[in-house]
Amino acid sequence: MLTIHGVTRSRASRIIWLCHEIGLRFRQIPVIQAYRLADPMAKDAPLNTRSPSFLKLSPAGAIPVIEDDGLILSESMACTLYLARKHGQPFGPADAQEDALMSQWSFYACTAIEADALTILFLGGKTDTAHERAAVEAAADRLTRPLEVIADHLAHNGHMVGRRFSVADINMAEVIRYAQSHEPLMRQFPAITDWLADCEARPAFRKMWEARLAEPE
Repeated sequence: MLTIHGVTRSRASRIIWLCHEIGLRFRQIPVIQAYRLADPMAKDAPLNTRSPSFLKLSPAGAIPVIEDDGLILSESMACTLYLARKHGQPFGPADAQEDALMSQWSFYACTAIEADALTILFLGGKTDTAHERAAVEAAADRLTRPLEVIADHLAHNGHMVGRRFSVADINMAEVIRYAQSHEPLMRQFPAITDWLADCEARPAFRKMWEARLAEPE
């Protein structure tokens, strides 16, 4: 059985969402991020990314990590793309061209969108200083161009690849939703907000999200 190491309040969420879409059974070991703990090395600390047993599995000390048929794999996008390829359509690629496009859009989410979207996520509710407000607005400004690319693509295609919901939609949605709280930014892109609402209305997403909300903050 597939094993997912990582709490749902992490990038493991995109792997769990995909598993629910596929109907793939998995075992989850709730490794928590060390930065969320006062003393991750305390004797009574929960299993975390600095725990020696986890570092043997992942020397980088980062979640998520999956184990599947002897394969140990980290990096959440690599994990979702691997599982989608292994289990095939409709969530995985139909051919080499779709495989390339699913990788393209996943990498675009990571390189062009994620950093600024995370700035909005982490600072969006903490804009008490001029510096924080400026950082959020600068991030939103930088996101305008890549979001224009995504919005135009969705307006013409409906989904990221193959005109159907796939792992590429999961990977992109899981990054863009970090910026959802910036309403002035998102209002510029109705094609994205409509698509994102459809993604989040899917039963598999809701199942993942309910599990995420049930975890301690």
